[in-house]
Amino acid sequence: MRIARWSLFHYRLPYQQEIVWANAIESEGCYSLLRIESDDGFVGLAEGTVKATWSGVSFRSLTAVLDDLLMPALGTIDVNDVAAVTAALAPIPENRMAKGMVETACAMLRASSAGQPLWRHLGGTASVDVTWTVTRQSPGAMAREAADRVQSLGLRALKVKGGQGMDVDREAIRRIRAAVGDAIVLNVDANSAYRPTEAASYVRMLEDESVAIAEDPCPHEADGHFQALQHSVGIPILVDRACTTATDARLFLERGARALSTKPGRIGMAEAGVIGALAQARGARVAVGIYAESALGTLINLQQAAAVPDALRLMPAEQTFFLTLTRQVTALPLTVARGRIVLPDAASPDDYVDWDQIRANAA
Repeated sequence: MRIARWSLFHYRLPYQQEIVWANAIESEGCYSLLRIESDDGFVGLAEGTVKATWSGVSFRSLTAVLDDLLMPALGTIDVNDVAAVTAALAPIPENRMAKGMVETACAMLRASSAGQPLWRHLGGTASVDVTWTVTRQSPGAMAREAADRVQSLGLRALKVKGGQGMDVDREAIRRIRAAVGDAIVLNVDANSAYRPTEAASYVRMLEDESVAIAEDPCPHEADGHFQALQHSVGIPILVDRACTTATDARLFLERGARALSTKPGRIGMAEAGVIGALAQARGARVAVGIYAESALGTLINLQQAAAVPDALRLMPAEQTFFLTLTRQVTALPLTVARGRIVLPDAASPDDYVDWDQIRANAA
């Protein structure tokens, strides 16, 4: 099975309110949808989140690398062969998200050719537990948002964006805990805001506040400092920013990592799957992380999350960002109820897309 044709669609979707990330302030999301079609008519899709400070691409640069480098590399490749696709893309350096999009689209294509949705093809379940990400705001606003989402969506876990200073983070955690109760699992992601010399005291503060997971408290390298930090605290240090390849995962696991982030929206399903297998072999766990997907990207990327075994999953998948968008480009309903998203049984990825909305929101 070979790729006969491909196309790329760019679109912008506004947020309900301004979002403050660690490295950007935004009022809309920018996305690219890759559609591939095989010589026998089957389809695969992948959505990429286009952010200069996240994926390091623009609409034009993503188009160029697919057009000039990646798609030509697959010209004669049998895309049913996962290893062959990876090997064809491997000689091309960098361009992690673009290569990940290609590998994800190929995974969906394989499932489509088998007459199954990808989650079923991977041996997963249709119902996926999810969490909500509370972004940086005042502590009071963060607590109100957390309480609203827990109640309205039936969540059992929250991801909380830290990095506003240790005192502000502590106050936010305390207010959130008071608002949502003791049963809700908290992961605090500081986005590497603190110095390595501050990390141990910061994580111990999180432990004192009954936080279950500390994500990127400081910049990480797979070295003695990371090893000592993880060994000195009682909760897992979730490695996100510094773990974008299987090579990164191996190095961190050798240094005693207990938790690694896998983001199919950032690195593709193939690489995310390899990282998951490496973690499982070493007794570590993985989180399926947020990449600010739209509802369409969520439908695609949750297919991989649906196949992560319970024993390997660190916490519920983070793909709920789509609820912050005022417009969507999917033709299928997507809702969160009792803390879960139920994936559709549609075998054809084209059924996921509202092409009129793709055109209406074109960038």
